[in-house]
Amino acid sequence: MRKKPPISAVSGVAALTDKICAPAQLLARLAQLPRPLVFTNGVFDVLHRGHVLYLAQARALGASLLVALNTDASARRLGKGPDRPLNNEADRALVMAALAATSLVTWFDEDTPLALITQIKPDILVKGGDYDMSKLAETQVVQAYGGRALALPFVDGYSTTALVRKIRQG
Repeated sequence: MRKKPPISAVSGVAALTDKICAPAQLLARLAQLPRPLVFTNGVFDVLHRGHVLYLAQARALGASLLVALNTDASARRLGKGPDRPLNNEADRALVMAALAATSLVTWFDEDTPLALITQIKPDILVKGGDYDMSKLAETQVVQAYGGRALALPFVDGYSTTALVRKIRQG
């Protein structure tokens, strides 16, 4: 007979899943979070040092951090490979929710989070340093209502694509 996990273990899992929010409930949940709200997005397929440093820096810019994940279908359209993402969207959301830096985790199925950003109006939009913020439609939307859009320094030597390649080469 299996023992029940201690109450603290059960409540720990509930705390994680409580940080995961369907897009339809997002506005109500965001209203409960302190501002300024920082928004970032990505696939975050295989979490690595570069991701963790980036997310910690993003959180430090505001009081709350919303991470929006590309759904599996959206991630496949990014052209990272036919077998990507390696981890499905539910697993990626749980991993993101486990990080202290994240306040809330959601997802989007479009190619970009433009519609989501337009709906929630974050105070700060953050992307990795490999993005030219001036070329993103998301930047124009955020700046139009008075928000800030910025790129954080890219952590050289860390990429999921390179990590997957390294693993496959043995």
